[in-house]
Amino acid sequence: MMTRKLLTTTLCIGMAAVSAFQQSSFTLQTTSPAAAQSSSSRLSIGKVFGGDNTTKEQQLPKDVKDAISKCRGAVQKALENRLSRMDVEMPVGANFGVEKKKASSSRKRSSLASLTDGGDSSMEGGEEGLTMEKLDTSNRELARLFVEMFQPLGGQHISAVFNDEILADEARKLWSGDLSVECNIVAIDRKGKRSRGGLMGGKKKKKKAKGFASKMAEELEEDGSSGPFNLPKDTEVALFVAPGPKELIAIERICNEVGMGTCVILLNARLSRVEKYASDDARKLFESFEPVWFLGAASQEKSPGCLMHRAYPGKWVLARKPKIGAPKTIAIQDDMFTGDECAEAYATMEVSEIEKTSEKLAMNVAEWFK
Repeated sequence: MMTRKLLTTTLCIGMAAVSAFQQSSFTLQTTSPAAAQSSSSRLSIGKVFGGDNTTKEQQLPKDVKDAISKCRGAVQKALENRLSRMDVEMPVGANFGVEKKKASSSRKRSSLASLTDGGDSSMEGGEEGLTMEKLDTSNRELARLFVEMFQPLGGQHISAVFNDEILADEARKLWSGDLSVECNIVAIDRKGKRSRGGLMGGKKKKKKAKGFASKMAEELEEDGSSGPFNLPKDTEVALFVAPGPKELIAIERICNEVGMGTCVILLNARLSRVEKYASDDARKLFESFEPVWFLGAASQEKSPGCLMHRAYPGKWVLARKPKIGAPKTIAIQDDMFTGDECAEAYATMEVSEIEKTSEKLAMNVAEWFK
């Protein structure tokens, strides 16, 4: 159950959290006229995110801007329905165009193709041409977009949690001085910078031998705390950026400690690819995270050129990306498509004669330039 604490911080700008309401009910208590007058800064969740979201027929996003807008709407709807455990997944290496790019011939247009890493190649090969730098940039850009979404709550209530200090430091450097992304920027592995420091270049200084007490004091001074990772005090929204299996162990502990009153959002955790969890309890926990937004390639072995999409509270959509034109929906269902379900939908789909002619022409044109 979501607590009143999260509801209040979601509904208000910069207001302190109030006492929790009964866990067994989702009904928000009404306020007195006097209280209503004194809280003129209080906003609806819809206003926090820039307008109310009305339920419309499920449609795939047409470009990057539309994808971000629809994702925002899905998160907004989830908050309205008191969900505090969310999973958000964008295409691997998606180019959001948030950070300033160096001018180059490789710059892509802001279309759905650019979001899915450049069009047909991403659908056929999956993740060819990607680098760690591109992946890190994509994940950081997505985190920035979410920090901006929740900015009305106040930066002190938002925590962007990266896997290690190298990633966190890069975000601090790029977001420094920008009032639109005020938040706590922290890392699960607080020793990451030191342990990977040898990769950063430069000569290492020789250190004098130290006793156990000196080493412990140095650890405490360097990390700022002892013991396992914890969220900063007063965190109301925790955004975990591209956590892997190792980080999921820490996230499980955090979820158990903070309870449902803190909104936990996983960004590009790729939970569908996790083959084994640390325990059955961990599996149950992460299966309980609501996939409020999913946009990515379907099984290319089972359904070539297809992608999957879901925007809460809508159904799952399997769509085919033709050589020319927008993706065409070929199947819709309540749950995420399995590989076999993708294969079945792909085998029974109908392709119009116009599409066949257009794709044949596109292939012929491609042949001319080889």
